[in-house]
Amino acid sequence: MTLVLASASPRRRELLAALGVAFEIDPADIDETSAEIDPVRLAETLALSKARAVAARRPGDVVIGSDTVVALDGRLLGKPVDAAEARTMLDALRGRAHEVVTGVAVVAPGGLDAVAHGRTAVVMREYEAAERDEFIARGEPYDKAGGYAIQDTAFHPAAGIVGCECGVMGLPLWTLKRLLQDVGVEAGTPAPERCAGCPARR
Repeated sequence: MTLVLASASPRRRELLAALGVAFEIDPADIDETSAEIDPVRLAETLALSKARAVAARRPGDVVIGSDTVVALDGRLLGKPVDAAEARTMLDALRGRAHEVVTGVAVVAPGGLDAVAHGRTAVVMREYEAAERDEFIARGEPYDKAGGYAIQDTAFHPAAGIVGCECGVMGLPLWTLKRLLQDVGVEAGTPAPERCAGCPARR
């Protein structure tokens, strides 16, 4: 039985490696279009759909799916398709608080499916237009919900967070560790220093 990450995201790959488990990459290719407006339901539904899509072709393996949703003023911000949309998203987020919800699902043989989510409040700093444009020019926003990466040291978009930072990056590690245990997979303690004081740890 192999542990499989149903994502091509390099950030999720790095985060999963921090649990000290061996795994393979097999990205899910699903239609993420949805009329769902509730961020928790959307994130969990997409995470489970991704995991199930890969599990269908790997029925003997344990598959992890994940999806991140950014919510601002009742709107859900996905991945910007171009520079103009990235600029609009980052301008809307600048200096304000929003919520990041990351759904994570584990699908295992024998119909053992588990799904949960992490919620994090993020306050963005008052970055300058030139900083925003430099970040966009580097091509960073296009594979990220909300158009930003909280871990980007050059842009450092966030002024503060309340919740799981790994969840904002795309994979809430303590939540995932518990889901893996639920299906009989033992994972190590999350290695990043930020995880030691994570409120999701319990």
